[in-house]
Amino acid sequence: MSVAAPYLYEHERELLDEWARPHVAGDRLLIAGVGAESTRTTLTYAERAAERGVDAVLVVAPHYFGAAMTDEALRGHYLRVADESPVPVILYNIPKYMHFKLSSGLVQELAKHENVAGIKDSSGERDLLDVYLKAQNDAFTVITGSGQLWRTALEMGARAGILAVSLFAPSLSAAVADAVTRRDGVTSDALQSRLTPLAKIIIGEMGIAGVKAAMDCIGLRGGPPRSPLLPLGRADFDRVRQLLQDAELPVAA
Repeated sequence: MSVAAPYLYEHERELLDEWARPHVAGDRLLIAGVGAESTRTTLTYAERAAERGVDAVLVVAPHYFGAAMTDEALRGHYLRVADESPVPVILYNIPKYMHFKLSSGLVQELAKHENVAGIKDSSGERDLLDVYLKAQNDAFTVITGSGQLWRTALEMGARAGILAVSLFAPSLSAAVADAVTRRDGVTSDALQSRLTPLAKIIIGEMGIAGVKAAMDCIGLRGGPPRSPLLPLGRADFDRVRQLLQDAELPVAA
């Protein structure tokens, strides 16, 4: 099942944590998104996630009052969350929905906090990722959230990815990483060329409805998005199916 946090009841967030915990091997990390518009609510979500066994929390910046989210305001928010969260905190930069970017200076400052473990950057901007990578150290990891930039991000030094495209193309996503690790440029380039249209069109253009349709196409359970989001029409659904086939992914009959 594919879900989006803004559409979940609070108890559904908790149920997902409880469901996922026994399915995540001991050598892997279970990360829960807990970002909210107030520091107090963010901390409540973090505490409840920790009670359910998550290893770290992903905290998107508050953004409803975007103009008020100065470095000073965000610094205070993240420092309090990091100080009080029972588990490590991962910053989350996603300008498409935040409508601003976490500044390089703020990230470099927060990276020094002992309970800030990293940042997920979903900007898809190579230059911004490069700036964040300057803050990376043994205790602070830079993670990309961009399927289009996956190969490049790894080659630049990002240590991991949290990719929406991997919900329906996990093997292809992992194969790109494996080829980069082996320094097989020809293979990683060929694999990324198959992954990029999926990330660009299904994720970037079609959004949640596209992800759910893709999951349905490969035999998983995507289902319809929650209102007010609408499911894809027949033409777009067929386009998703064709994109998956073009990427040489198995499509259910």
